[in-house]
Amino acid sequence: MNTFTKKSISTMLAQQMIEAATKKAQEIGFSIAITIVDESGNLKVFSRMDNAPLISIDASRKKAVTAVGFGFPTGDAWYNFIKDDPILNDGAHNLKDFILLGGGSPITIDGAIVGAIGVSGGHYKQDEECMNAALSILA
Repeated sequence: MNTFTKKSISTMLAQQMIEAATKKAQEIGFSIAITIVDESGNLKVFSRMDNAPLISIDASRKKAVTAVGFGFPTGDAWYNFIKDDPILNDGAHNLKDFILLGGGSPITIDGAIVGAIGVSGGHYKQDEECMNAALSILA
């Protein structure tokens, strides 16, 4: 067979996730940028709240791309994976679009990675709270 079928996040679900992350950021009291990419790392939906830091635009994108590219969350998961391996620790930071900061996660539906989300704008733990609010709508 010369082709295969992939599952991908819908625009409607991506927008619902953006709304959930935005609502959580408003509750906490800060502004974020949210990037959602499809299973191949291509931009699906992006939103930047008023007053979100400019650097959060690229940071949210890198978090989403890192998460979908490796299939696990940024932050603690990545840190624990590379912290005791000097070669991997040095090398990973040289990868294009790699970022270690928390706030990125694959989006998995029925066991398949269909995309990823990246959130940036606050402390990475706050970003993770907003990310988790977005992921909670999948349950």
